[in-house]
Amino acid sequence: MTFYDDIYPFYPLQRTSFIFSGRLLTIILVFLVLAVSLLLILPGIRGKSRLFWMFRIIISLFIGAVIVALNFTNDWAEARTTTNATYKSFSNAVVNADIGLHVGLYGINVTLKGNPVIQFNETIDYNEMFSWRDTIEKEYEDALEKGLPNPILYIAEKFTLNSPCGLIFQYRYSGRYASATLWTAFCCWMVANILLSMPVILYAGYMMVATAAFIFFSMASFSTIMNLPQCIFSIGTGSFETEYSHSFWLALATGVLCAVIGILVVMFEFLIPEKMKEAFSVGVDSYEDDDICYGEGYLNSIFLDGVTITPLTSISIAENV
Repeated sequence: MTFYDDIYPFYPLQRTSFIFSGRLLTIILVFLVLAVSLLLILPGIRGKSRLFWMFRIIISLFIGAVIVALNFTNDWAEARTTTNATYKSFSNAVVNADIGLHVGLYGINVTLKGNPVIQFNETIDYNEMFSWRDTIEKEYEDALEKGLPNPILYIAEKFTLNSPCGLIFQYRYSGRYASATLWTAFCCWMVANILLSMPVILYAGYMMVATAAFIFFSMASFSTIMNLPQCIFSIGTGSFETEYSHSFWLALATGVLCAVIGILVVMFEFLIPEKMKEAFSVGVDSYEDDDICYGEGYLNSIFLDGVTITPLTSISIAENV
């Protein structure tokens, strides 16, 4: 830190605004490649089964991508407010800004955007990530050394170990168990897809129900933070509390979708098992083999030298009886 940074009041240049998570982008690209690769087999499928396989691939990969992505999103809970607040430490400068708190399973994301963005000859557009995977204390100390704006430091301080609110204990453990159950749901999803390609469709339906159950368990684990006394964030003239956000409701929708699919598969397997095997192209080869006509065959006389073939007649059958 020097007096020649030309940033009021002599702080280094702030971190650029967050645009898109690299982890989420990687997950989306991986599942898109899988989707394109699997959809390439559709021209080789005949009849109405082609449309069924297309929906099956798209829905299955959508469920898998959502389960993985939910582990890395930062909007399970969020809070926003627009207020007038002091901008930097040791300064009376007040800015009008939009302040946002986004809570994920591994940390928090704090945003600060000025109204207007340029104030005091500076671009006020921050997006800072604080992770509690190991410890948040070190990241908070780094934020103090950088000279981040007061609203960001105030929110980050609420999640430190020394804060009387105790938010770090609530969110860390609820997020840890929610993430563990989500990964278990992802394993159930993979097993369900494997079983759907085998003549055990009934158990595949059970695994889809198990996938939905573990997604609901993750939501229940994260929801425990709402059962405790909430800490009110007061910044300047405004205050806010966290509420459920997009990832939470997306997890709910995905869990319901998995439950519906699993229940329908189990129900149809009991009611119309033959139709289910035909729809999933399972066990069809054994039925087709019975109808195959191999045509006329020929005997190799080299291997039949000295062998007497006696025709089977009704008299010989009676004598054997």
